[in-house]
Amino acid sequence: MFQKSLAKGFSLLGLLLVPAISIAQEIDAADTAWIMTSTALVLFMTIPGLSLFYGGLVRVRNVLSVLMQCFSITCVASLVWLILGYSLAFGEGNGFIGGFGNILFASVQEETVSGTIPESLFALFQMTFAVITPALIFGGFAERVKYSGVMLFSVLWLLLVYAPVTHWVWAEGGWLFEMGLLDFAGGTVVHITAGVASLVCALVIGTRSGFGKTPMPPHNMTMTVTGAGMLWVGWFGFNGGSALAADGNASMAMLVTHISAAAGSLSWILMERIKYGKASVLGVVTGMVAGLGTITPASGFVGPGGALIIGLIAGIVCFFATQLIKNTFKIDDSLDVFPVHGVGGILGTFLAGIFASAGLGILSGQGYAEGMTMGSQLVVQLTGIIATLVYTAVLTFVVLKIVNAFTGLRVTEEEEAVGLDIVLHDERGYDM
Repeated sequence: MFQKSLAKGFSLLGLLLVPAISIAQEIDAADTAWIMTSTALVLFMTIPGLSLFYGGLVRVRNVLSVLMQCFSITCVASLVWLILGYSLAFGEGNGFIGGFGNILFASVQEETVSGTIPESLFALFQMTFAVITPALIFGGFAERVKYSGVMLFSVLWLLLVYAPVTHWVWAEGGWLFEMGLLDFAGGTVVHITAGVASLVCALVIGTRSGFGKTPMPPHNMTMTVTGAGMLWVGWFGFNGGSALAADGNASMAMLVTHISAAAGSLSWILMERIKYGKASVLGVVTGMVAGLGTITPASGFVGPGGALIIGLIAGIVCFFATQLIKNTFKIDDSLDVFPVHGVGGILGTFLAGIFASAGLGILSGQGYAEGMTMGSQLVVQLTGIIATLVYTAVLTFVVLKIVNAFTGLRVTEEEEAVGLDIVLHDERGYDM
């Protein structure tokens, strides 16, 4: 990911991205300590943050299955990243995919470095991103998919979608990296891929029984707000850690992350007040997530003023996207993954090409890729958005067909009525 001034050129930036560097470099203790902390914060986003956030949003008979899926995806994604994912994402290869030279972290030793931190830490930090991305997706088909299907889908999707897109964007030699795409912490890699995948899953798998006819309110908003708070805190590691250093770029990324989250939250509930006359608790936390997801690709390139504008836009646009998906198109994206993460990732990746301009007077110091103007940078940003969107949609569809052939996707209508907690795990989330 981008972590040094693009004005210095991508050759210097590449040194921080290549997992195994042949020349000896000195490990910086401050940088290492910060990325260790950031790694823990990003893992904290998934377990328990996303687990509780999603768990509170589903119906009471499915809460335990959501917690189980988040926890299990954390385990399986970690091993997939170890065995093959890291090598495909950051190993030496071509412009589209890495090679097999770092299977099982073959070249990761105590003495190998990536920039100013140990390579083992870089690989672990990136592992936490690989963990949370498929965990985000299942919010699009919550309450109706088999546990075995979720696990197989996560494995195949990580290898066929996440690892290649990561290589395109963040690995030296990746075709979007070489074009100069601005994606500091995962607008394309995490949010567009997760959002588009969830939309495809919702369309292919179909709606929950009774969707649009039977009310399906969150069963525990207290749990959801608790998880939302954990996500907000963890996002400091997600964006601030993407600087891969304890420096001004990291602190600015944290500052703009916080501003965008607050702005997104308030603009969302303003839309609710205008439309419904009341601001909801669900709205205030969903707007926060919209602000966080939208600032993510731009967080290393814009200043506080840019973050304020991006956050305000995010809350408004994602609010209307949610209304459109649910009410107009009647798509059962259960937990609003595409309209919040997908739309937010698209919006933030595009806006990074605007608000990174020094001419706007709200720059954090990064600027465009070397030799770029706003016009050429926006062409690159749109190229990255479209390529990621199309590739993710096609490959996710393929993965779903494979999974359906081997394990099946949906539980039966009767099992859905009983609830996944009992049907899949023979346990209950609550003993009442």
